[in-house]
Amino acid sequence: MDVALHTIHSPVLICCRRSSKSPPSSSLPLCGYMELHIGTSRHKQEAFRNQKQYCFFPLAKALNGFPCIPKKHQAIQLHQSMHESNHEHFGCELHRRDKFVRSTVVRSELTGTGIPEADYPLSDIKLSSKVRGICFYAVTATAAIFLFVLMLVQHPFVLLLDRHRRKAQFFIAKIWATLSVTPFFKIKYEGLENLPHRDTPAVYVSNHQSFLDIFTLLTLGRSFKFISKTSIFLYPIIGWAMSMMGVIPLKRMDSRSQLDCLRRCMDVLKNGASVCFFPEGTRSKDGKLGTFKKGAFSVATKMKVPVVPMTIMGTGKILPAGNEGILNTGSVKVVIHKPIEGSNPELLCNTARDTIAEALNYG
Repeated sequence: MDVALHTIHSPVLICCRRSSKSPPSSSLPLCGYMELHIGTSRHKQEAFRNQKQYCFFPLAKALNGFPCIPKKHQAIQLHQSMHESNHEHFGCELHRRDKFVRSTVVRSELTGTGIPEADYPLSDIKLSSKVRGICFYAVTATAAIFLFVLMLVQHPFVLLLDRHRRKAQFFIAKIWATLSVTPFFKIKYEGLENLPHRDTPAVYVSNHQSFLDIFTLLTLGRSFKFISKTSIFLYPIIGWAMSMMGVIPLKRMDSRSQLDCLRRCMDVLKNGASVCFFPEGTRSKDGKLGTFKKGAFSVATKMKVPVVPMTIMGTGKILPAGNEGILNTGSVKVVIHKPIEGSNPELLCNTARDTIAEALNYG
C-alpha cells in the first residue's frame, strides 16, 4: 500500500492507494482509497468534496458524508473490508489547485517542550591547549624511555633487597612525574605534616578527576601501590614500569579479580608497604565527587591500619576526562587530611568521603 502526504494551502491530505504490487484486496483491512482533510474549515471540506478529481468510497459514508478529522485531541478508528473489484488497482491523483504547489513546513508539536538545562554548549578547545598536550606527552614519553632503562637495570637488586616496598623504583617514578608536570603546571601541597612515617603502612584514598592524579600523587615520594585496571599494563614502557613498581591489577566488573585485588592489598600492608585507592572507581567527568566503594576501608579495618584521605583539585580542568589530547593551563592543589582509624568500614567510608567533599567545596 502506498501512503502519500499532500498539502494544498492549509489542508493536509493523507491518501492511501493500493499499488499494483500489493497483495490481493481481500488481505487488506482498509478501504481501497481514503482521503482525510485535517485542520480545514467546513466550507473548504465541502469544496474539496465537490471537486471531480476527488473520489469517495464507502469510507465517506462511514464519516457521515465528509471525511474530516479534527486537528487535535480526536481520533477516528476506521475499519472496512476491501470490496472485490476487477480492476488491477485503484488510485486518485491530486491536481494542483490554482496551478501552484506550495512548500510545506512541518512543525512538530514537541517544539519548545524540551528542558532548557538539557542542552549545553560544546567547550571550545583552543589550539594552544592542543599544542600543550602534544608537548606534555612528548616530554613524559621522552623522560619515561630514559628512566625506564634505569628501572630495568636496578630491578633485580630491588627484588632481592626491597621486594615489597620497592622504594628505589618509586624514587625514579617521582623523578619521572616531576619532570613531566613541572614545565606545564605547579602543584601546591597542604597538610604534608599529616602524612604517616614512610615505613608506616597505611591506606591512602583520594578523589579521582583526571589521568594527572597519578602524576600528582607520585610527586609526594611515597611508595604506595596503586590499583590500576589491567588494560593499562598492556602499554609499552608504562605498563612494564607499573609491573616493576608492584602496581596491583584489577579487572572491572570481575568479582574474582576484585577479591584477588583486595587479597593482594592485604598482603602488601602485611609486609609493611602502603596502598592507594580511588574509591570512586573511575574518573569524575564533571568534577563532582562520586559514591565511594567500601573495599579500601574493609582492607584498612581488617589490617588495622590508618586511612589517609587526600583531596586533589585542579587536575580535572587541566586534563579533562575524555579529552586526554589537550592540556589546559592551571594549577593543582593537594590536601592531605589527618589519618582516621576505626573498626567500622562503612563509618570510615562516610568519614573519608565527607572530609574530601568538604575540601572540594571550600577549596
